[in-house]
Amino acid sequence: DFPNFSICNFFRQNDTSYIGSVVGRVANRIGGAQFTLNGVHYKLIPNEGKNMLHGGPVGFSDVVWKVNKYKKDGYAPSIVFAYDSYDGEEGFPGALRVTVTYTLYPGNRLTVRMKAKALNKATPVNLAQHTYWNLGNHNSGDILSEQVQIFASHYTPVDNQLIPTGKFATVKGTPYDFLKPHTVGSRINKLENGYDINYVIDGVDGKLKKAAVVKDKKSGRVMELFTNQAGVQFYTANFLKDVRGKGGYVYESHGALCLETQAFPDSVNHPNFPSVIVYPGKEYKHVMVFKFSISS
Repeated sequence: DFPNFSICNFFRQNDTSYIGSVVGRVANRIGGAQFTLNGVHYKLIPNEGKNMLHGGPVGFSDVVWKVNKYKKDGYAPSIVFAYDSYDGEEGFPGALRVTVTYTLYPGNRLTVRMKAKALNKATPVNLAQHTYWNLGNHNSGDILSEQVQIFASHYTPVDNQLIPTGKFATVKGTPYDFLKPHTVGSRINKLENGYDINYVIDGVDGKLKKAAVVKDKKSGRVMELFTNQAGVQFYTANFLKDVRGKGGYVYESHGALCLETQAFPDSVNHPNFPSVIVYPGKEYKHVMVFKFSISS
C-alpha cells in the first residue's frame, strides 16, 4: 500500500473528486469549453457549467489504462500505464499516445513521468496528477494545521467561474502568499471556499525545480515537490464531502490538499500564457518528484 498519509488511487468508477487520478487531455479548466487552433474552432464537451474541467465528462480519469510494464523488485520498482486517446475524444483534435510511469527510488522518492505524443494533428496537452495528501494520516481529520510553502511569487487570478483572467498577480499582501511557510488554515477564512488557484512557480520553465513543501508538525512528516512544469494548482479539497475511503473512513471538506503540477489553466485561450500545444513529431514531457522525510 502506498503511504497511508495519502488519499490515493489510480482509477475508481463513480469518483467525482478525481482522487488519485491522472487528469487530461487538458487538466484544469477551459473557458467556454472551446478554443481556436491554427484557424480551426473546436467546441469541446462542457462538464462544469459552460466550461470544461479536467478533460470533460469522460476525461483521462474515467478511461481504462493499460499496464505496459511492471517492475516489482530491485533498485527502482516501477509501473507504466498507457492510453491511446482517439481523434475527436471529448472534442479534442488528433490522436494522442500517453504514458505515465510511477517509480519508487531509494531515499523515499516517488517520481511520476508523463509523456504524450501527438500522432497526426496539433493538440493541446496538459496532464496532471490529482492525488490528495494528508500527511497526518488519511483518517486524521482536516489539513488546516499542516504547514505549506509554495515557491511562487505570482499566481493567475480567476473569475467567479474559476477561469483565469489572463493576468498575473503578485502573492504579496494576499492570502495566497506561501513564499514563507504558513499553516493552511492561517488565512483560509479570507477566501470564499478555500484554496483553488494556480501558482506561477519561480524558476525556469522546463527545468526541474522545487515547487512546494508540506510539513505535518504532529507526525513530523515532510513532503517536498519538484517539477519541470510552469504551474502548480493548490487545492484544499473544498468540495470533498461524504466520500468513503480507506477502511470506511469518510473524507470531508479540507480533509486533504492537492498540489497539481501543470501548465496554466485555460492556456488555449490566453496567448500570453506558455503554449500547451503539442505538434506531431514533438513530445510532451511532465516530471514530478515527491520526496518524503521526517523533520527533527
